[in-house]
Amino acid sequence: MADSSTLVSETGRSLLADSSVLDSKIIETSKENVFRATVLDVEEEMPQIETRVVLVQEAGKHEELLKALEEIKTPYIKTDTIEELGDSDSPEFETIFVVSDFQAPIFSNLCRADCRVIGPPVVLHCAQKGEPLPFSCRPLYCASMLNLVLCFTGFRKKDELVKLVTLVHHMGGIIRRDFSSKVTHLVANSTHGDKFRIAVSLGVPIVKAEWIYKAWEKRNEIDFCAADDDFRNQFKVPPFQDCMLSFLGFSDDEKANMEEMTEMQGGHYLPVGDERCTHLVVEESTVKDLPFEPLKKLYVVKQEWFWGSIQMDARAGESMYLFEKSESPDFKKSVSLLSLSTPNSNRKRRRLKETLAQLTRETDMSPFPPRKRPSAEHSLSIGSLLDISNTPESSTANGETPKSCARPSKNSTPLPLKQSARWQVAKELYQTESNYVDILTTIIQLFQVPLEKEGQLGGPILAQEEIKTIFGSIPDILDVHTKIKEDLEDLMINWTESKSIGDIILKYSKDLLKTYPPFVNFFEMSKETITRCEKQKPRFHAFLKINQAKPECGRQSLAELLIRPVQRLPSVALLLNDIKKHTAEENPDKITLERAIESLKEVMTHINEDKRKTEAQRQFFDVVYEVDGCPANLLSSHRSLVQRLETVALGDDLCDRGEQVTLFLFNDCLEIARKRHKVIGAFKSPHGHTRPPASLKHVVLMPLSQIKKVLDIRETEDCQKAFALVVRPPTELNNKLLSFQMTTEDPCKEDWLKMLCRHVANTICKADAENLIYIADPDSVEVNTKDMDSTLSRASRAIKKTSKKVTRAFSFSKTPKRALRRALMSHSATEGRSPSSNESFLGSRLSSTSSLASVPSPSLVSLPSIFERRSHTLSRSTTHLI
Repeated sequence: MADSSTLVSETGRSLLADSSVLDSKIIETSKENVFRATVLDVEEEMPQIETRVVLVQEAGKHEELLKALEEIKTPYIKTDTIEELGDSDSPEFETIFVVSDFQAPIFSNLCRADCRVIGPPVVLHCAQKGEPLPFSCRPLYCASMLNLVLCFTGFRKKDELVKLVTLVHHMGGIIRRDFSSKVTHLVANSTHGDKFRIAVSLGVPIVKAEWIYKAWEKRNEIDFCAADDDFRNQFKVPPFQDCMLSFLGFSDDEKANMEEMTEMQGGHYLPVGDERCTHLVVEESTVKDLPFEPLKKLYVVKQEWFWGSIQMDARAGESMYLFEKSESPDFKKSVSLLSLSTPNSNRKRRRLKETLAQLTRETDMSPFPPRKRPSAEHSLSIGSLLDISNTPESSTANGETPKSCARPSKNSTPLPLKQSARWQVAKELYQTESNYVDILTTIIQLFQVPLEKEGQLGGPILAQEEIKTIFGSIPDILDVHTKIKEDLEDLMINWTESKSIGDIILKYSKDLLKTYPPFVNFFEMSKETITRCEKQKPRFHAFLKINQAKPECGRQSLAELLIRPVQRLPSVALLLNDIKKHTAEENPDKITLERAIESLKEVMTHINEDKRKTEAQRQFFDVVYEVDGCPANLLSSHRSLVQRLETVALGDDLCDRGEQVTLFLFNDCLEIARKRHKVIGAFKSPHGHTRPPASLKHVVLMPLSQIKKVLDIRETEDCQKAFALVVRPPTELNNKLLSFQMTTEDPCKEDWLKMLCRHVANTICKADAENLIYIADPDSVEVNTKDMDSTLSRASRAIKKTSKKVTRAFSFSKTPKRALRRALMSHSATEGRSPSSNESFLGSRLSSTSSLASVPSPSLVSLPSIFERRSHTLSRSTTHLI
């Protein structure tokens, strides 16, 4: 589609002309005037022209505008008509007109008179920045597009383009007819044309015309900037706008995924063979030839074009990704015959022979024999395609020379035809180490480096926090294993049976201890981040698709590659054990290998311990997020979660009988929470992570030192899986009995009670934890679990809850203290007391229910009976309704 042509306004000036040309002419003219003045009369002072602001009509009623003009010390006058001013071209004043409505007739009159016209937002903007009013040859309403250089493409309607250009000028933008490196934004009505292709290659934002219209709607917002990323991204041109895509050679699941991505990116999909189709995306590994002859206007592209367009958030050029038909055997044969008959064919053959001979000599000098040990072949075949393709032997087969083979040792001796078993296992250790280093290099070079690269087309694919979470300490691990690989390589080149392999591992054991725990501990979080970002960010999904299809990855996903560091240390330990088996007793490396194996075990033990602590900390924070109203003092560095237990309350001390209660046992306290009746909305963090809503409500956080006894209630027909805690809070004089029934099989009651007593004993510094457990009969503690699961019991609990709600609704108004006064007065009246006897007390301010409890009044003692009677009456009426 052709680009927009030059549009000429009524005054004869081009609307698409470069503003810079006009500005340069003004500057040159001013320089000539200054130079001429200094030459003609050096001593004569230049007359100072004062700026005068004229507030036209509604602008004169703007109070903030008047204050802004006073701040920048600019004189102003108010007027309703231009005729009142007479001649505005006074040599004493430089007149600037402030107009609130750029659609009013008075604005058109001022433009025809070539007057300087600005809008109120410009004055407010200058006052906020402390700057003088700008000089503009065009009417300037606001500064929301100040310093933006725009170019248009794909617009055929002249009226629409004139309107857009005018609005851009009113907002302080600059228009360029031709696209150049100075253009900051391309406004596109089509994805075709040279301007669009150049903008994509340079990474210039491409937006729709709606961006200008929406920016004009926000023209009165002083701090608004049209170039803001969040605002601009709402109007970006999607990669597949104006595109009709078809997919050939993909599986059903992959095709459905690509069709969904097409619609998300502004395109549409059609069945293969539809004449309206603009692009046919082909899976080049499965499709060798097209089932039909494509039309000339149809682009037949590889799938890399599809994912590449999504990754850089703009439609990629098709010429780089065109699908080529496979060549026929006859054509290949003719090409090979043609190449052999060229004049330089003999020279090429001779050069090829010399290269092969050189490779043969280097292979003979290599310490690696041509045959691998069967166990080594088996161990490598279990691994990935990447492991096999990057082995030294496969590199030689592909025409590449391994580093160790190309660099023979200076003091190497001729090797016997048959090597020892120790040498063969050592060779396997070196090969797997080399493969592992290649995998880590692939992860960094193919995934991490491109994601961290600045100036990505379409902006950063992932945030820096997400990149750090995914890759962790992979670069540090690569540095350590690169050194290990180099040392093993030197050892294999200069091989003797007395060479120590264990010393190499011991040399880097401390480095392994530093680098591995941070990665292994957060590996699950790394996988979760990859999965979440792949679902939420189409560009990252496309990035993974492009790189996973490359031969370096061996068609493995990023998550599959990142699991290799988790598996590497156990694999090295097994190989060292194998080397140790084939090492003679008199060999000094026997003891060194044992020490090396122990050092690796220490590293793995440390990793497991750190992982356990990390998991415990994660569980700790999960408790905080799961329990609504969880006390802040629960978080402590010395505290750890021991066990979680689901129970049902058998008493009314903490909550209603039969309510579901969760016990969180920590090493020094017990958090008791009940199930929420109403679940609040999900929590969303600033980074986009959505947590499930809090399902529990905090009841009490009890230090284990308050638990005096643990009662193991005997199992009977009416009481099963029940236990109780005898506790004494610091504010109480008597003990309280808290009874529960376990609702889960794991852990069993015996293990749970022993675990609880052990931590209670540790807290109160007692060695005899078992003495804290007492066996009790259900009748002695009045505990019964028979009716917990019955329908009648559940209905009774529901009625009780409803009764409490109704009682609270009728008993307390917005000020509960008045309700308490009424209850006290009514009770004192029934006992024959005159209200005046308690007038002084009732007239005093009731600060809280605790103050009422401290007053020795019999009315307070019998106050609960009032609510009990009322609750009983309401519950009876509720039962009648049911």
